[in-house]
Amino acid sequence: MNTLPRPLPAPRIEREALPSPRLEPSALVALPDPSPGTGTLTLIITGAGVLILGLAGLETANFVVDQFARSLALGWTTLAVATAGFGLIAAGIGRELRGLLSLRSVDRLRADLSSNDPDRIRRAARAWIADLPDRATLLPAINAANDPDAILALLRAGPVATLRAQADLLGRTAALQTFAATAAIPSAGLDGLLVAWRGTRLIRQIAEANGLHPGLLGTLKLLRRTLTAATTVAATDLAANTISQALLSNPLLAHLAGDVAAATLAARRMTLLARASAAACSPVPPG
Repeated sequence: MNTLPRPLPAPRIEREALPSPRLEPSALVALPDPSPGTGTLTLIITGAGVLILGLAGLETANFVVDQFARSLALGWTTLAVATAGFGLIAAGIGRELRGLLSLRSVDRLRADLSSNDPDRIRRAARAWIADLPDRATLLPAINAANDPDAILALLRAGPVATLRAQADLLGRTAALQTFAATAAIPSAGLDGLLVAWRGTRLIRQIAEANGLHPGLLGTLKLLRRTLTAATTVAATDLAANTISQALLSNPLLAHLAGDVAAATLAARRMTLLARASAAACSPVPPG
């Protein structure tokens, strides 16, 4: 008795009537520093700096005195060189301190704008828009508003939207540059260095667009806040990595599209980094 083979079922795609929210979060929140006090590492570094600069200053002063004893011309030349060198060091330290203080001011403004006191919110809004181009347009509306939500709505619709658009533009530019460079560079180590350098430069650009001028220490502190704000996009990166691994499981596809997929992920991370940096630099809480 001959039996005919059963036909194989045709492939099909089943759709489930389930909501599919976007992988990208609607808003990123920058959390303040958990420990506003001085840490142990900060005390150690500050003490070492005081000792190094203090002892170097004393040695330099003794050397200048000896040079004056030898010759008046040598003394004045040595004093000019020492003054220029220590002056540049003092200018660098002052710039770092100003950058750190500017980040502290963002925390204070964010705390004031998150309160329920209309007067406190109005004072914080005036302080924030003092150096913005649209200050003349916003100031009368802020003075006339008595509702805290109305003041925050004015800020979100005006300077926050403008600064977010600038951050998105900087992020897209960095994403295109990272995509092109990552696809062209054959070394994974060089790719990591490129992404780290471009990401740090992107954070500084967004900070300068928000009126902040962080130095080295300020950039490191802002980088930590940005990474804290970007933790909400971990699910997005995980999903993107899972999809790319699934698509590139075939050796031929992995050979043809591996570099492009890695460059795409690096470019996407630049876009997300720009949004997280904008959230870390803005004192206005998300709506």
